[in-house]
Amino acid sequence: MHYSIRHVSLFRYSHPVRESVMELRMQPRSEANQSLRRFQIATNPRVQPFAYTDHFGNAVYHFNLLRDHSELRVEAQSVVEVQEPMVLPKEADVLEWDRYNKLNLRSEHYEFLEPSAFATMTPTLAAFMSAHELERPRIDPLSALKRLNDTMFTAFEYEVGITEVNSPIDHALASRRGVCQDFAHIMIAIARDWGIPAGYVSGYLSHTRQNRERSSEDATHAWVEAYLPSFGWISFDPTNNIMGTSRHIRAAVGRDYSDVPPTRGTFKGGADSELAVAVSVAPTSAPIRHEDFLRLVRPMGQTTSGRSPDRNVQQQQQQQ
Repeated sequence: MHYSIRHVSLFRYSHPVRESVMELRMQPRSEANQSLRRFQIATNPRVQPFAYTDHFGNAVYHFNLLRDHSELRVEAQSVVEVQEPMVLPKEADVLEWDRYNKLNLRSEHYEFLEPSAFATMTPTLAAFMSAHELERPRIDPLSALKRLNDTMFTAFEYEVGITEVNSPIDHALASRRGVCQDFAHIMIAIARDWGIPAGYVSGYLSHTRQNRERSSEDATHAWVEAYLPSFGWISFDPTNNIMGTSRHIRAAVGRDYSDVPPTRGTFKGGADSELAVAVSVAPTSAPIRHEDFLRLVRPMGQTTSGRSPDRNVQQQQQQQ
C-alpha cells in the first residue's frame, strides 16, 4: 500500500520574533517493510534546511530563521510504500527468555534496556504493575507483550489535554488517562523491567472506517517496538490494542519521545506563541484536504501590556 502523508506545523507569535531555530524529524524511514518514495520540506518564510542522520538512524532536518517573523509554517510531504509485516505465531516458545543473552543481544540493544528520560520505573508504576499482575511473567515474552498491550488499552482512557508534551508517566498513571505518547512510555518502562529491549516509535497511522482506533486521526502517532531474539523488532500499539500493521508508518525511533520529537526548537523575542498542527495520511488515490485541517494545539497566553523581555521558548508538539 502507498500512502501520501502531509504534516503541517504552524507557529504563530503575538509579536514579531527575531530568530527561530528548528529541528525536524518528519521523514519516514526506509527499512524492513517500509520504503520512502518521495519526501520534501517547505517553510514559510523560506529557509534552507540542512540534514544529518542521528545516532538512531533517523533523518533530521534543521534550520535557522534569522529575520523578523510573526508566523512560521513547516510542511512535510511524503509518499511511502508499506508492506504487511511478517506473520507471527500466537506465542513464542518458553525458551525465548533464555535467548536474551550476549549471543543474541548487540550493543545497540542494551541502550533500549536502560531507563530513559520518560520511560523509567517509578513507585507509581511499580504499584500499577503489582495491581495488574505485571511483574515479570512466566509465559513467553511474545504472549506477555500482547497481554501488556491489552492491559494498557483497558486500564487507561484516551483523552487529549490531560498530559503535556513533557509530562512524566506518573501523570497518566495517576489519572488513568492520556494519549499515545504516555501509553508508549509506560509500556516501554514495563518491558524494560522484564528485561526486554523496547523503544519508542514516532510516526503516523492511517485510519479507516473499518478500524475505529481511538488515537487522533489528525495528529502524529506513537507506539512501541520490542525486541524478540527469534523475530527481531516487533511493533505494539497500546493506544489501540493492536500490533504493528501496514497502516503504521515509522518516521523516527528512539529510547523515548525526547529522542524523536517531530519538531523541536526555540525562538528569540518577547512574544507568546501558539502551535497548530495538521496531519493527513491517505492512500495515494485519496484526495488530500486543504488548509481547513489545521487544529489548534496550544493557545496563546495572555499578553501583558508592553513587550516582555526576550526569552528562548521551547517549541514542541505532543504525540497523540
